[in-house]
Amino acid sequence: MDNFSDHAVVITSSEPEMRDRSGFEPELGGELRQNAIFVDETVCIGCGHCAHTASSTFFLEEDYGRARVIAQDGDEQDLVQEAIDTCPVDCIAWVSYNDLNKLEEARKHQVIQNLGIIGDGAALRRALNTQ
Repeated sequence: MDNFSDHAVVITSSEPEMRDRSGFEPELGGELRQNAIFVDETVCIGCGHCAHTASSTFFLEEDYGRARVIAQDGDEQDLVQEAIDTCPVDCIAWVSYNDLNKLEEARKHQVIQNLGIIGDGAALRRALNTQ
């Protein structure tokens, strides 16, 4: 008979060890990547600089013309940091994932004015009114 069973290693997940993991461990991508990126849309002016700098992370949403995060891990950390550092109104920040949930929940109740930049139909309405 073979002695395989004498040398076999059984790998099981230990439940207490799994409870100790938060999901934000350093091996997931560095100090800042343990945080999330958040855009305060009430402050954003819709310049689009962040979306041009880190286009896999930010985009200008169509309803209000404001920047929004499309993917937390879309671009390299340095590129995202450049977008944050060069924002003219300082509306982008690294926040903890726990705070991100609270901020996203609070966003649901915010009244955000349309900047008239993208998707509001203002240009079409002006064109129709002048004819």
